[in-house]
Amino acid sequence: TPMLELFAIKTQRGGKAPLTGEVITNAWQDYDERGRPAVYMSMNSTGARKWAALTANAASTGTRISIVLDNYVYSAPGVDEEIPNGSSVISGNFTIEEAADLGNVLKAGALPAPTRIVQEAIIGPTLGQEAQSQGINSILIGLVGVVLIFMVLYYARGGLVANLALLFNVFFILGVLAQLNAALTLPGAAGIVLTIGMAIDANVLIFERIREELRIGGKIKAAISTGYKKAYSSIIDANVTTFLTAVILYVLGQGPVKGFAITLMIGIVCSFFSAVFISRVIVEWMSRKGDKSKMNFDTIISKDFLSNLNLDFLGKRKFGYAFSSIFITIGITIMLTTGGLNFGVDFLGGRSYVVTFNEPIVASDLKAALADEFGNTSPDVKTFGGNNVLKVTTSYLIDNDDEGTSGIVEAALIQGIEDFTGLQFIQNDARVDQEHFTISSSEEVGATIADDIKNASIQSILFSLAAIFLYIFMRFRKWQFGFGAVVALLHDTLVVLSAFAIAGLLGFKYEVDQVFIAAMLTIVGYSINDTVVVFDRIRENLTLNHKKEMIVNFNEAINATMSRTLVTSFTTLVVVAILFVFGGAVLKGFSFALLVGIVVGTYSSVFIAAPVVIDLSHKKGKPAKAVADSRPVTAATS
Repeated sequence: TPMLELFAIKTQRGGKAPLTGEVITNAWQDYDERGRPAVYMSMNSTGARKWAALTANAASTGTRISIVLDNYVYSAPGVDEEIPNGSSVISGNFTIEEAADLGNVLKAGALPAPTRIVQEAIIGPTLGQEAQSQGINSILIGLVGVVLIFMVLYYARGGLVANLALLFNVFFILGVLAQLNAALTLPGAAGIVLTIGMAIDANVLIFERIREELRIGGKIKAAISTGYKKAYSSIIDANVTTFLTAVILYVLGQGPVKGFAITLMIGIVCSFFSAVFISRVIVEWMSRKGDKSKMNFDTIISKDFLSNLNLDFLGKRKFGYAFSSIFITIGITIMLTTGGLNFGVDFLGGRSYVVTFNEPIVASDLKAALADEFGNTSPDVKTFGGNNVLKVTTSYLIDNDDEGTSGIVEAALIQGIEDFTGLQFIQNDARVDQEHFTISSSEEVGATIADDIKNASIQSILFSLAAIFLYIFMRFRKWQFGFGAVVALLHDTLVVLSAFAIAGLLGFKYEVDQVFIAAMLTIVGYSINDTVVVFDRIRENLTLNHKKEMIVNFNEAINATMSRTLVTSFTTLVVVAILFVFGGAVLKGFSFALLVGIVVGTYSSVFIAAPVVIDLSHKKGKPAKAVADSRPVTAATS
């Protein structure tokens, strides 16, 4: 809560007061040198310096000083001369009671302001239950119906182990959240989705390494030991970079973003433990008989899949640069020419209402009808899921902090809808029929908190990028790797924003709100995880094959990690795609952002991050030859 503004030059209008109450160290009633009741006041050093300048200006111009608490002027004394040390006396024709009251007002000014609701969301039982059911069912269908089955079909008994470790991971996360009495919001669920993806990815990394060892003739026990050992570096780097992002989001984030950060931090620890330790215990137990055991990591489907891949990815990097540049340019052009993205009340401030009817209502007609009720300000009215559900967003009276303002706006909305449709408002959304409508949910965000959310989101992302750059720079000993990772993340962000702008132009207007920010943070975590895995294999190749051209080592690393990349992307993409199709209107924008982000995050690791490192690493301006090694590349996942 902000500190109350106590001091303002009377002639100053609009803007902030020169001094506020927190600079006052004490104020009390006493008597002046003539024996009259007076008020004595002292300030800290910061306040004293500003007070000296303020009183000097007031004395030279004949301006009075206003003492204001809660927008009420309690006193407006004149100033005879500059007061240099912050110790002041306010005297006049006070009674003892008046002087004591003014002293108390000055003391009160040093306390926090009264609590005021700056953000509020109300979800009706039907809409809340519907969103919950759609989200849970979609994730269960994607996770259980596709991902778990796919892991078994692809990794055989290894897939069973991965699935068991994944269930342990979800159990641990929900258990910790339950112990903390944490409320599971949509951003929190996004954190769980990301950690589940990372848990699957960790097992994929390990299993691919084991398959590599088995492919070159290793024994099962030795292959398992070596596979886990070689996968540790990638898993640790991927988890640490994401954990650093979560810490920064927790420190700088607001509201739901903090919830996302907490869930992500818990999930990273749990997924690391389940993927590295629990799965290893089970795998080693199942392979205790050595080569006589029935433990295996591939099937007819996956055996030798992409094992001889030898594509010149970096030789085509200019095509990647061109495609990304064109796509982002189109998106930015649309944003500049059409008024930008479809920002929600989280970033603009305002009130939003989801109104449910029994029959379809034309959104444009209702928008025109509500303009008069909202003081000639045109609201935003659009369908929300079905055409019998509309979302009405308005900035009407958003700057008015008076108690009861929300009720006035809601009453205006109800009156406007009743006049336009002839229907009657009803509180119970389960009883909506041909004669009634209801407000299923509402949300209010003050303009001040909207700016705070926007600024906190920007700061969080910038600090996260800086932390990722520093960590990768320290781990890989080359600034080019850190810069390449950051460029890839910025690229992913711009592509997702451009996709939202292009979708809006095509008639699919997805709202940019705090849930969108949660989706963007999930994309950043996913993308950096993918990039770090590729970089880790590149580092290994450069160490083992330092005599080869850099671009050859890069190509071999990308080819070797392609199997892991496609498996991880496929499993995560399936869950998000089902969420997008069946998740309902509440989850549409969130799942669309994830859908685009997962695809572009995978793409940028290969065609943006690695190429940027190559292009920045050329010595004396002489580019390395874009020629892949003629020998076949053994598919091995870092």
